[in-house]
Amino acid sequence: MPADLTPLIAATAQWLTRAYPSDGGALASALSEAQARQAVTVAAWLRYPTEMDAALVAVAGPGGSTRLDGITGREPTETETDIAGHAWRTWVDEVVASWAACLLSAPLLARAAVNALAGGSHTVGSPVEFRRLLTPDEGDQRAAVLLRHPDLTAPIAELHHAQLLALLTPGTRSVPD
Repeated sequence: MPADLTPLIAATAQWLTRAYPSDGGALASALSEAQARQAVTVAAWLRYPTEMDAALVAVAGPGGSTRLDGITGREPTETETDIAGHAWRTWVDEVVASWAACLLSAPLLARAAVNALAGGSHTVGSPVEFRRLLTPDEGDQRAAVLLRHPDLTAPIAELHHAQLLALLTPGTRSVPD
């Protein structure tokens, strides 16, 4: 069984960019999506650090977006509620979305998270770069103004912020999910 987090990463990034959309056109949407995808990738790799972890979430499923939708007050569109349009929403991971929101709105935390990945199974073999997450330029910032706004993303970021801090800060007491 492949230990691939791609469906989870794609769905969670899509949820974030729909919940906190860019309003600057196609290029801004693409830049915002790139930032969301990088943050979600880091969060997913932290949450599922081994091939076994990734394989288990592929079997059990990540949980879906229902709770996140309720928190943000976002109602799925008509096409998202039909079976074909809704399938991606089942691959959204609440913890990964929360951690990604934390990383997008806190540059020092994002740096610590990327540093924590060093030497892990996801980064072995080829260098991985998270430039848009770690050092966004002015265009990136404008494109993802809602996605990176700490006050707007706080309801999602706060859901699992303590667990992320416990993971990134050795010696602290772990907080259950």
